[in-house]
Amino acid sequence: MKIRAAVTATQGQPFDLKDVELASPKGDEILVRVVATGVCHTDAAARDLGIAPYPIVLGHEGAGVVEQIGDNVRDMEVGDHVVLSFAHCGHCSYCLTGHPTVCERGGELNFGGVMDDGGKRLSCDGHDVATFFGQSSFATHAVVSERNAVKVDSDVDLALLGPLGCGIQTGAGTILNRLKPGFGDSLVVFGCGAVGLSAVMAAKIAGCKNIIAVDLHESRLELAHELGATHSVNGKTEDLVGEIKRITDGGSEFSLETTGVPMLVRSSLQVLRPLGTSAIVGLTHDVTLDVHHDLMAEGKSMIGVIEGDAVPRVFIPRLVGYYKEGRFPFDKLIQMYDFDDIEQAFADSKSGLTVKPVLRISSL
Repeated sequence: MKIRAAVTATQGQPFDLKDVELASPKGDEILVRVVATGVCHTDAAARDLGIAPYPIVLGHEGAGVVEQIGDNVRDMEVGDHVVLSFAHCGHCSYCLTGHPTVCERGGELNFGGVMDDGGKRLSCDGHDVATFFGQSSFATHAVVSERNAVKVDSDVDLALLGPLGCGIQTGAGTILNRLKPGFGDSLVVFGCGAVGLSAVMAAKIAGCKNIIAVDLHESRLELAHELGATHSVNGKTEDLVGEIKRITDGGSEFSLETTGVPMLVRSSLQVLRPLGTSAIVGLTHDVTLDVHHDLMAEGKSMIGVIEGDAVPRVFIPRLVGYYKEGRFPFDKLIQMYDFDDIEQAFADSKSGLTVKPVLRISSL
C-alpha cells in the first residue's frame, strides 16, 4: 500500500516527506495506522551519526490503531489502540527471563534496518528502505511484530501515548524496575529532558525523600519541581557535587545520568554516598574516572540501563494507569506538532525549547 513517510536518504540529510510503499503484514505482524509519534534523541542520532543504514524511515515512539493483522497474530484485533515499543526476538534467554531490552538480536532488529525475517517492508522508487526499531513510525502507517505493540486503554488520548514506548519508559523504568529506591531514599537526576523528568515522576511514586533535579535550563528545573522534584541545582553551579551532598546530608543513594556529558557522568558517581548506585542511560562516549576514589573505595556501582529494563507489555499499561490516577502527568512534557513540521520539532528538541515533541500524523 502507498503511505506517506519521512525518508532520511543519507547521513545528516533533512527529512523528505514522500510516498513510500509498505508491504502487507506477515505472520505475527500487524498493520498500524499511526496517530502520533514522539521525537527522540535516538532518532536524531540515527539521522546524523550513521548508526543505522540509509535510506531509512525513522521514528520509534509510535501510537496508533490496528488496521490489519497477520495470520499468526494472537493478541491483537483490528481496532485496538496500541503503543509501539522497541523490537526484540522473544526467544533468546534475555527475552525469556524478562529482559528484552538486552535481546541478543536487539542491535539487528532496532538499528539494522530489517524485520524478524531479515527482510524489509518499505520501498521507494524501486529501492528498499530500512526500518527503524521494527516500526518506522515517522509515517502514516507501520508494519510491526505484535511483540513490540502494546495494547492500551481506548479512553486515553492515543496521541499522547507514543513516548511511553521509549523515552518515558526509559526514565520511569530505570527508577521503578532497576534502581528501585526505597521509601526515604534520595535520587539525583542529571538532565531534565523527557527521560529525566519521567524519572522524577517515578521517584515521587516510589516515595523518595529527596529528588534533586540538575539542568542548565531554569524552565526545566521549574517543571521538575511541578512534577515532584524536592530540590533543583543549576548545572552551572560551581561546586555542583558539594551542593548536592549538602542537600542530601552526605550523598544520595541513587543517581540517574541522562546527558552523556563526561563531567556529569563522573559527578553522578561523586554525589553518591557509600554503596550508592549511578544509572547511565544517555549516549555516552569516553569518560575519565578516578576508579579508586570515584567508585571502588566506597563500594559504589555504575550500571547501564536500556529502555528502563522494561517489559513493555507489562510496564506501559502500568504507566497509563498511573497517568489516569493523576500520579504520572507525563502530558506536561508534550508539545504537539503537525507531521509537516517535523524539522521544526527536531530543532525545538535540540534547542531545549520543547521537552518532548510529538508529531500528530492522523486523527482517530
